[in-house]
Amino acid sequence: MRDEQSTTAGDSHEATDPVELSAEFLLAVRREEATGGVTDRLAALRDDALAAALDTDGDRVAFWTNIYNAATQRALADEPDRYESRREFFSTPLVTVAGRRLSLDEIEHGILRRSYNKLTLGYVRSPRRLRDRFTERHAPAERDPRVHFALNCAANSCPPIAAYTREEVDSQLDRATRGYLDRHVSYEPDARGRVGGLVGAGRAVVPRVMLWFRGDFGGRSGVLAFLRRYDQLPQDANPRLSYRDWDWSFDPGDYADEPYAPDG
Repeated sequence: MRDEQSTTAGDSHEATDPVELSAEFLLAVRREEATGGVTDRLAALRDDALAAALDTDGDRVAFWTNIYNAATQRALADEPDRYESRREFFSTPLVTVAGRRLSLDEIEHGILRRSYNKLTLGYVRSPRRLRDRFTERHAPAERDPRVHFALNCAANSCPPIAAYTREEVDSQLDRATRGYLDRHVSYEPDARGRVGGLVGAGRAVVPRVMLWFRGDFGGRSGVLAFLRRYDQLPQDANPRLSYRDWDWSFDPGDYADEPYAPDG
Protein backbone atom coordinates (compact mmCIF):
# COMPACT_ATOMS: atom_id res chain seq x y z
CA MET A 1 0.00 0.00 0.00
CA ARG A 2 1.29 3.49 -0.88
CA ASP A 3 0.47 4.87 2.57
CA GLU A 4 3.16 2.70 4.15
CA GLN A 5 5.83 4.75 2.35
CA SER A 6 6.87 7.95 4.04
CA THR A 7 8.81 9.95 1.48
CA THR A 8 8.25 11.05 -2.09
CA ALA A 9 8.79 14.08 -4.27
CA GLY A 10 5.17 15.01 -3.55
CA ASP A 11 5.95 15.24 0.17
CA SER A 12 8.92 17.58 -0.27
CA HIS A 13 6.81 20.71 0.25
CA GLU A 14 5.57 20.55 3.80
CA ALA A 15 2.44 22.66 3.95
CA THR A 16 1.73 24.29 7.30
CA ASP A 17 -1.77 25.53 6.46
CA PRO A 18 -4.27 22.69 7.02
CA VAL A 19 -6.21 23.45 3.84
CA GLU A 20 -3.00 23.33 1.81
CA LEU A 21 -2.11 20.10 3.58
CA SER A 22 -5.46 18.54 2.65
CA ALA A 23 -4.95 19.58 -0.98
CA GLU A 24 -1.44 18.10 -0.88
CA PHE A 25 -2.95 14.81 0.32
CA LEU A 26 -5.47 14.77 -2.52
CA LEU A 27 -2.93 15.70 -5.19
CA ALA A 28 -0.53 12.99 -3.99
CA VAL A 29 -3.32 10.43 -4.35
CA ARG A 30 -4.20 11.76 -7.79
CA ARG A 31 -0.58 11.49 -8.92
CA GLU A 32 -0.24 8.01 -7.39
CA GLU A 33 2.53 9.21 -5.10
CA ALA A 34 3.25 8.00 -1.59
CA THR A 35 0.98 9.59 1.01
CA GLY A 36 2.61 8.45 4.24
CA GLY A 37 4.35 11.75 4.92
CA VAL A 38 1.28 13.92 4.44
CA THR A 39 -1.04 11.58 6.35
CA ASP A 40 1.43 11.51 9.25
CA ARG A 41 1.25 15.30 9.37
CA LEU A 42 -2.55 15.27 9.22
CA ALA A 43 -2.68 12.76 12.07
CA ALA A 44 -0.25 14.84 14.15
CA LEU A 45 -2.26 18.06 13.93
CA ARG A 46 -3.52 19.30 17.29
CA ASP A 47 -7.29 19.33 17.57
CA ASP A 48 -7.41 22.86 19.01
CA ALA A 49 -4.91 24.20 16.48
CA LEU A 50 -6.87 22.71 13.59
CA ALA A 51 -10.10 24.26 14.83
CA ALA A 52 -8.40 27.65 15.20
CA ALA A 53 -6.83 27.47 11.73
CA LEU A 54 -10.12 26.56 10.06
CA ASP A 55 -11.90 29.67 11.27
CA THR A 56 -14.49 30.13 8.49
CA ASP A 57 -17.08 27.81 7.00
CA GLY A 58 -15.29 28.01 3.65
CA ASP A 59 -12.03 26.82 5.22
CA ARG A 60 -13.82 23.91 6.88
CA VAL A 61 -15.63 22.88 3.71
CA ALA A 62 -12.44 23.05 1.63
CA PHE A 63 -10.41 21.05 4.16
CA TRP A 64 -12.93 18.30 4.86
CA THR A 65 -13.99 17.92 1.22
CA ASN A 66 -10.36 17.37 0.24
CA ILE A 67 -9.89 14.89 3.09
CA TYR A 68 -13.04 12.96 2.13
CA ASN A 69 -12.12 12.71 -1.54
CA ALA A 70 -8.48 11.84 -0.89
CA ALA A 71 -9.32 9.17 1.69
CA THR A 72 -11.90 7.62 -0.64
CA GLN A 73 -9.63 7.46 -3.65
CA ARG A 74 -6.62 6.21 -1.67
CA ALA A 75 -8.59 3.43 0.00
CA LEU A 76 -10.13 2.22 -3.25
CA ALA A 77 -6.87 2.42 -5.17
CA ASP A 78 -5.31 0.14 -2.57
CA GLU A 79 -8.31 -2.18 -2.13
CA PRO A 80 -11.00 -1.72 -4.81
CA ASP A 81 -12.94 -4.70 -3.42
CA ARG A 82 -13.95 -2.50 -0.49
CA TYR A 83 -16.55 -0.91 -2.75
CA GLU A 84 -18.52 -4.16 -2.95
CA SER A 85 -19.85 -3.51 0.56
CA ARG A 86 -20.57 0.20 0.46
CA ARG A 87 -22.26 0.32 3.84
CA GLU A 88 -19.15 -1.06 5.48
CA PHE A 89 -16.88 1.09 3.32
CA PHE A 90 -18.57 4.33 4.34
CA SER A 91 -18.68 3.45 8.04
CA THR A 92 -15.12 2.11 8.46
CA PRO A 93 -12.44 4.62 9.57
CA LEU A 94 -10.14 5.40 6.64
CA VAL A 95 -8.08 8.42 7.71
CA THR A 96 -6.68 9.99 10.87
CA VAL A 97 -6.95 13.75 11.37
CA ALA A 98 -5.77 15.48 14.55
CA GLY A 99 -5.48 12.13 16.29
CA ARG A 100 -9.01 11.04 15.39
CA ARG A 101 -9.76 8.06 13.12
CA LEU A 102 -12.61 9.04 10.83
CA SER A 103 -14.95 7.26 8.45
CA LEU A 104 -16.43 8.81 5.33
CA ASP A 105 -19.83 8.93 7.04
CA GLU A 106 -18.35 10.87 9.96
CA ILE A 107 -16.77 13.39 7.60
CA GLU A 108 -19.80 13.84 5.36
CA HIS A 109 -22.74 13.50 7.72
CA GLY A 110 -21.12 14.29 11.06
CA ILE A 111 -18.90 17.23 10.09
CA LEU A 112 -19.94 18.68 6.73
CA ARG A 113 -23.68 18.05 7.24
CA ARG A 114 -23.61 18.97 10.95
CA SER A 115 -24.88 15.61 12.25
CA TYR A 116 -28.09 15.62 10.23
CA ASN A 117 -29.13 12.00 9.90
CA LYS A 118 -28.58 10.64 6.40
CA LEU A 119 -31.80 8.60 6.58
CA THR A 120 -34.17 11.53 7.24
CA LEU A 121 -33.84 13.47 3.97
CA GLY A 122 -31.75 16.07 5.79
CA TYR A 123 -34.51 17.21 8.15
CA VAL A 124 -33.57 15.61 11.48
CA ARG A 125 -30.39 16.42 13.39
CA SER A 126 -29.01 13.96 15.90
CA PRO A 127 -29.87 14.94 19.50
CA ARG A 128 -27.15 16.99 21.18
CA ARG A 129 -26.42 14.23 23.69
CA LEU A 130 -25.56 11.88 20.81
CA ARG A 131 -23.36 14.27 18.85
CA ASP A 132 -19.66 13.65 18.81
CA ARG A 133 -17.47 16.37 20.33
CA PHE A 134 -14.87 16.22 17.54
CA THR A 135 -17.38 16.48 14.71
CA GLU A 136 -19.25 19.25 16.51
CA ARG A 137 -16.06 21.24 16.95
CA HIS A 138 -15.04 21.05 13.29
CA ALA A 139 -18.45 21.35 11.62
CA PRO A 140 -19.35 24.48 9.64
CA ALA A 141 -21.80 26.84 11.31
CA GLU A 142 -24.26 26.18 8.45
CA ARG A 143 -24.77 23.36 5.97
CA ASP A 144 -23.74 24.18 2.42
CA PRO A 145 -25.71 22.06 -0.07
CA ARG A 146 -23.04 22.65 -2.70
CA VAL A 147 -20.88 20.00 -1.01
CA HIS A 148 -23.13 17.39 -2.64
CA PHE A 149 -21.62 18.45 -5.96
CA ALA A 150 -18.05 18.26 -4.63
CA LEU A 151 -17.89 14.98 -2.68
CA ASN A 152 -16.98 11.91 -4.70
CA CYS A 153 -17.60 8.41 -3.30
CA ALA A 154 -16.40 6.66 -6.52
CA ALA A 155 -19.89 6.10 -7.95
CA ASN A 156 -20.51 6.90 -11.60
CA SER A 157 -23.06 9.58 -10.65
CA CYS A 158 -20.57 11.44 -8.43
CA PRO A 159 -19.11 14.80 -9.48
CA PRO A 160 -15.49 15.21 -10.63
CA ILE A 161 -12.84 15.62 -7.94
CA ALA A 162 -10.89 18.85 -7.48
CA ALA A 163 -8.61 20.22 -4.78
CA TYR A 164 -10.42 23.01 -2.95
CA THR A 165 -8.47 26.00 -1.64
CA ARG A 166 -8.97 28.47 1.16
CA GLU A 167 -8.96 31.45 -1.21
CA GLU A 168 -11.17 30.07 -3.99
CA VAL A 169 -13.51 27.58 -2.33
CA ASP A 170 -16.66 29.64 -2.82
CA SER A 171 -16.13 30.16 -6.55
CA GLN A 172 -14.92 26.56 -6.92
CA LEU A 173 -18.09 25.23 -5.30
CA ASP A 174 -20.19 27.43 -7.55
CA ARG A 175 -18.42 26.12 -10.66
CA ALA A 176 -18.66 22.52 -9.49
CA THR A 177 -22.37 22.92 -8.72
CA ARG A 178 -23.21 24.67 -11.97
CA GLY A 179 -21.26 22.14 -14.02
CA TYR A 180 -22.97 19.18 -12.35
CA LEU A 181 -26.44 20.68 -12.64
CA ASP A 182 -25.87 21.56 -16.30
CA ARG A 183 -25.22 17.88 -16.96
CA HIS A 184 -27.88 16.35 -14.71
CA VAL A 185 -30.90 18.67 -14.71
CA SER A 186 -33.54 18.84 -17.43
CA TYR A 187 -36.58 21.12 -17.48
CA GLU A 188 -39.73 20.30 -19.42
CA PRO A 189 -41.94 23.40 -19.27
CA ASP A 190 -44.81 21.78 -21.20
CA ALA A 191 -44.99 18.55 -19.19
CA ARG A 192 -48.48 17.99 -17.81
CA GLY A 193 -48.95 17.52 -14.11
CA ARG A 194 -50.25 19.16 -10.97
CA VAL A 195 -48.26 21.25 -8.52
CA GLY A 196 -50.11 23.06 -5.73
CA GLY A 197 -53.38 22.87 -7.62
CA LEU A 198 -51.86 24.22 -10.84
CA VAL A 199 -52.08 22.03 -13.94
CA GLY A 200 -49.35 22.12 -16.55
CA ALA A 201 -46.65 23.65 -14.33
CA GLY A 202 -43.96 21.60 -16.06
CA ARG A 203 -41.42 19.15 -14.71
CA ALA A 204 -37.78 19.34 -13.64
CA VAL A 205 -35.69 16.17 -13.50
CA VAL A 206 -32.97 16.71 -10.92
CA PRO A 207 -30.11 14.81 -9.20
CA ARG A 208 -31.15 12.28 -6.62
CA VAL A 209 -29.12 14.01 -3.89
CA MET A 210 -31.80 16.70 -3.97
CA LEU A 211 -34.21 14.08 -2.64
CA TRP A 212 -31.84 12.21 -0.32
CA PHE A 213 -30.77 15.49 1.32
CA ARG A 214 -33.76 17.69 0.58
CA GLY A 215 -33.54 19.35 3.99
CA ASP A 216 -29.99 20.52 3.22
CA PHE A 217 -31.45 22.55 0.36
CA GLY A 218 -34.30 23.96 2.45
CA GLY A 219 -37.09 21.65 1.32
CA ARG A 220 -38.91 21.74 -2.01
CA SER A 221 -38.99 25.54 -2.18
CA GLY A 222 -35.28 25.61 -1.40
CA VAL A 223 -34.53 23.12 -4.16
CA LEU A 224 -36.42 25.28 -6.67
CA ALA A 225 -34.63 28.42 -5.49
CA PHE A 226 -31.30 26.60 -5.79
CA LEU A 227 -32.12 25.52 -9.36
CA ARG A 228 -33.08 29.08 -10.28
CA ARG A 229 -29.85 30.40 -8.74
CA TYR A 230 -27.88 28.20 -11.12
CA ASP A 231 -30.03 29.04 -14.16
CA GLN A 232 -31.67 25.64 -14.42
CA LEU A 233 -35.20 27.11 -14.24
CA PRO A 234 -36.88 30.36 -15.24
CA GLN A 235 -37.38 32.63 -12.24
CA ASP A 236 -41.17 32.20 -12.34
CA ALA A 237 -41.18 28.41 -12.85
CA ASN A 238 -42.82 26.17 -10.25
CA PRO A 239 -42.48 22.66 -11.73
CA ARG A 240 -43.02 19.33 -10.10
CA LEU A 241 -39.78 17.52 -9.35
CA SER A 242 -38.63 14.11 -10.53
CA TYR A 243 -35.38 12.53 -9.40
CA ARG A 244 -32.79 10.77 -11.52
CA ASP A 245 -31.66 7.31 -10.51
CA TRP A 246 -28.24 7.24 -8.87
CA ASP A 247 -25.71 5.15 -10.77
CA TRP A 248 -23.62 3.30 -8.18
CA SER A 249 -21.35 1.74 -10.81
CA PHE A 250 -17.74 1.80 -9.60
CA ASP A 251 -15.97 4.77 -11.20
CA PRO A 252 -12.83 5.78 -9.27
CA GLY A 253 -10.33 8.39 -10.37
CA ASP A 254 -12.82 10.84 -11.88
CA TYR A 255 -10.73 13.98 -11.49
CA ALA A 256 -11.44 17.42 -12.90
CA ASP A 257 -9.23 18.39 -15.85
CA GLU A 258 -7.57 21.09 -13.76
CA PRO A 259 -6.63 20.00 -10.20
CA TYR A 260 -7.94 23.22 -8.63
CA ALA A 261 -10.79 23.97 -11.02
CA PRO A 262 -13.90 21.75 -11.12
CA ASP A 263 -15.33 21.21 -14.58
CA GLY A 264 -18.03 23.66 -15.42
